[in-house]
Amino acid sequence: MTRIAEPLSLDAIQRHTQADNPSAFLACNDGTTYFTAPGLDGVVAYRPVGRYFVQFGGPFAAAADYPELLRAFRAAAHEQGCRVVAVQLQRHDAELYAAEGFTVNQVGASYAVELPAFSMEGTRFMRLRNKIARAGKAGLQVREVDFDQWSSAIEELDRTWLRSKGEETKELGFLVGQRGGDLQPHRRLFVGLLDGKLAGYISYSPVYGTRAGWMHDLSRRIPGKLPGIMEMINVTALETFKAEGTGWLHFGFTPFTGLDDSLQVPGFHYGFAQVTKLLWEHGEALYPAKTQLAYKHKWLPHLVLPEYLAFDGEADIAAFAHVFRAAGAF
Repeated sequence: MTRIAEPLSLDAIQRHTQADNPSAFLACNDGTTYFTAPGLDGVVAYRPVGRYFVQFGGPFAAAADYPELLRAFRAAAHEQGCRVVAVQLQRHDAELYAAEGFTVNQVGASYAVELPAFSMEGTRFMRLRNKIARAGKAGLQVREVDFDQWSSAIEELDRTWLRSKGEETKELGFLVGQRGGDLQPHRRLFVGLLDGKLAGYISYSPVYGTRAGWMHDLSRRIPGKLPGIMEMINVTALETFKAEGTGWLHFGFTPFTGLDDSLQVPGFHYGFAQVTKLLWEHGEALYPAKTQLAYKHKWLPHLVLPEYLAFDGEADIAAFAHVFRAAGAF
């Protein structure tokens, strides 16, 4: 196992974009470990949790080295008495993992808006426009800011937001973005202000590949009943990106959504597919998938991409639970 510097992992992600993973930048999160192998061009991002190596995305590797790097990573896990479970695989990854003997199931989907084609005109966006107008009438002002100048206010808002979710709520990591650190200059931050005080923010992470752009990532708002805070922040960022000629705004991955048996790869586990469907219906305590999806659907995404989970061997609920352990959910 090799721990490499985050700038080197970012370089690998920026160069090896063939899988078009919109969340790839999150592989550079603090606390991530990286596997490399001599003579192979690429890295594998993962977190060791219990007896599992929880992998984020597929290998970020040259196409010719991808299969061998995956095999080397899997062998290294086995040498340590561990198994691999990989999350947020794209279709390209899923097919390659299945060919390598993994059990691969769709576990959710990611959503994106094509900015040149996006317009909020028409009746479809009437409710969204009304929410944004209410926030504007309440005095909300939105602007892009430098994180360092607002870090203290953001940390305080984060604490307030977390307390509002209940004592048992934990802040997630691994599958969501971060704030600050050496890679902060690669992100963009838009804030909403009420009477000059921070009312909410959205952090946007870069997206590489054929659908390059930005990903609506970490977001927080003050608890309360004022509608439209996040929507007004996001539409301001969206219009900014569109004016800059950006192609896509991604809304990221939401587990248990967009499930469709026709999207499964050969050899998928039928029983686990039923588990994910049950989690969509009844798993809000584990992950607020319905709430997230409702927000993403407000923007009428042009693209829905299936995302996959790969098990090293048979589908295993314990392995799946370790994905949430890696994210800090429990």
